[in-house]
Amino acid sequence: MEFGLTLFTSDRGIRPTTAAVAAENAGFSAFYVPEHTHIPVRREAAHPGTGGAELPDERYSRTLDPWVALAAVSSVTSTIRLGTAVAIPVESDPITLAKTIASVDHLSGGRTVLGVGYGWNLDEMADHNVPPSLRRTMLREYLEAMRELWSRDEAEYHGRFVDFGPSWAWPKTVQAGGPRTLVGAAGNEKNFKWICRSADGWMTTPISQDIAGSVRQLRELWAEAGREGEPYIVVLDGKPIPEKIEMYRELGVHELVYGTPDRSEEEVLAYIDRLAGKLGLAVGT
Repeated sequence: MEFGLTLFTSDRGIRPTTAAVAAENAGFSAFYVPEHTHIPVRREAAHPGTGGAELPDERYSRTLDPWVALAAVSSVTSTIRLGTAVAIPVESDPITLAKTIASVDHLSGGRTVLGVGYGWNLDEMADHNVPPSLRRTMLREYLEAMRELWSRDEAEYHGRFVDFGPSWAWPKTVQAGGPRTLVGAAGNEKNFKWICRSADGWMTTPISQDIAGSVRQLRELWAEAGREGEPYIVVLDGKPIPEKIEMYRELGVHELVYGTPDRSEEEVLAYIDRLAGKLGLAVGT
């Protein structure tokens, strides 16, 4: 089992390049950043954590573009995987986004991970003309279309939300067929069936609890869908409690990811070193 970090990037606090270098040096395997294009001031959508319009963190409205941040990180790191936790692809143009992700994958030597969400902030998505009831269909088409662009010399796609004829688009991703795609969502049958059809694995939400049954259900649905291998499972964990970490290891979780605090650069760097020590990582390798 591997360990990753997620940084809620913003225009204040520690820079993603600084945090990612520290994470790589401390022995972490992956570095994730989130995405919000903007936050409408007046909203009806409830935040999954607060249950209302209140946001738990002001950085929601100050988030850096994830792929710009990861491109910067790729230039100062060499081994750590670079991912989103999570991106909202349907808020972008799919052809342009495919080019952006492929470019970061190319420049990083094939280190990108595409964590995606359906999008809880329907008010934000409405400004991008995303139909709430069809956002899953829209996301599926985006992923399918981008994989065509990443893998075929002459790519084309014809769907309800994405439609283009035979086209040339380079660079291709270093990773054949595109980066690993993880869906950040609640652990239920509906989401798992979607993952089995359109993604490579599951990323838990920060409020997910007691996931053992969910992991078993996902693996059963994966096998029923005729998928080879097994789904890649990433858990967004809270505190590094040894007993819980061992439970996740026994469940066959592939990766545990820990958030970084909203504090000064010095405090965040100290936290990364302390966390690495608690997890038994080889600091400085």
